[in-house]
Amino acid sequence: MIRPRRTRIVATLGPASRAPAMVLELARIGVDVFRLNFSHGAHADHRAALEAVRAAEAEIGRPLAVLADLQGPKFRLGVFETGRLAIKPGQRLRLDLDPAPGGARRIPLPHPEVFKALAPGALLALDDGKVRLVVKKASESFADVEVLAGEALSDRKGLAVPGADIPVSALTPKDRTDLEFALRAGVDWVALSFVQKAADMADLRRLANGRAAILAKIEKPAALRDLEAILDVSDGLMVARGDLGVELAPEDVPVAQKTIVRAARRRGTPVIIATQMLDSMTVNPSPTRAEASDVANGVYEGVDALMLSGESAAGAWPREAVAMMDAIIAKVEADPMWPSLMRAERGEDADEDVDALISAATRAAEARSTACLVAYTTTGATARRLARERPGHPILALAPSETVARRLCLLWGVEPRTAAQPRGIEAMTDAAAAMAGRLGLAAPGARVLIIAGPPLGAPGAANLLRIAHAPPSRGGG
Repeated sequence: MIRPRRTRIVATLGPASRAPAMVLELARIGVDVFRLNFSHGAHADHRAALEAVRAAEAEIGRPLAVLADLQGPKFRLGVFETGRLAIKPGQRLRLDLDPAPGGARRIPLPHPEVFKALAPGALLALDDGKVRLVVKKASESFADVEVLAGEALSDRKGLAVPGADIPVSALTPKDRTDLEFALRAGVDWVALSFVQKAADMADLRRLANGRAAILAKIEKPAALRDLEAILDVSDGLMVARGDLGVELAPEDVPVAQKTIVRAARRRGTPVIIATQMLDSMTVNPSPTRAEASDVANGVYEGVDALMLSGESAAGAWPREAVAMMDAIIAKVEADPMWPSLMRAERGEDADEDVDALISAATRAAEARSTACLVAYTTTGATARRLARERPGHPILALAPSETVARRLCLLWGVEPRTAAQPRGIEAMTDAAAAMAGRLGLAAPGARVLIIAGPPLGAPGAANLLRIAHAPPSRGGG
């Protein structure tokens, strides 16, 4: 089950896809990382989905990662007397803290922290931006607003205050409960929603305590302003375009996406593009041309992974959505111009031995006789550093544990596998070449470049580059 493409696929599991047979099929079609969305579903549903992923992993013989996506501090309206309120532009309404069901002139909003952040002229976006309001008068317990756009509101729709930094922890009590459950269940990655500052991720790192890699979802303008500091304390980033598109003007979202991707690529930090990539495939068996181009542009940007949300979680065509994303990625990566685009945005090398080694390895890999690179990696750091260079050949990452191998499933171009640490340099060289040949990454006699850091098994900077050749196939000479 070698992936012939470099860009990875993340797919969300939900009612349409979490049955064991479907999980196995999606893994075979091309999913590398399965996302559990803790905004929906019970813990029992997520546990069953995770067990299905582990069973699929054993069946296909390659690591698969599981990403737990925490809900974060989502602000929601209360309920209405009839479950729904018809509205029109120019209409005046009042938002308040009263928990009683709303009616024709008032809407319950049980979030005092939101009212503290409001002032006349502030804009409110509800129901993913379908409804927009402007604040006319504000206090710490109510806000009088005017409808700018929208036709209706219903119970518990989400609310955002574009441009406002609302003083609330990114980790809610629900998130803390979900986090502990996810970590005990054995997820590989945890994503934190509505990150505003580096301290939010530092809190998550302290709670995770090494039990999972941590990923920051960038969907708030405040996070864009603190992006470099967030990168300092994160193992990965997600361009969460759904809420980012509510917080920013539509024309600002593509620029924000490019900014986030470039910052992550400079650091060698895995980055995912998410939301509405093939959205029409929630109900249709094929995407729009614009959606196909959106997926392709993500591949041309050199992102590590692209994500399916509702398309795979609740859509009518989860298999087809994964297969379509796989096909678009493969087509782009076959473009003769694509390799030069990958080389064009490498980060600056630090003045360290490992950077000199990685640079030498990527240059050596450009030789036609080279088939693949092999990285022995105890913590995953060597594989991440190598993937940052976007080499033209696949990277076989040999890790001593399933935990490390699964976390590497998110990285561009990395084929992770578990392997016992060999005893000695010669044994290491022979084992790496044999593994590359056995997996079909190197034809008999093809050159294999091996990167490691003796003493083998000890975490630290790689300092050894070896050249080997894949052994003859069985029965060959």
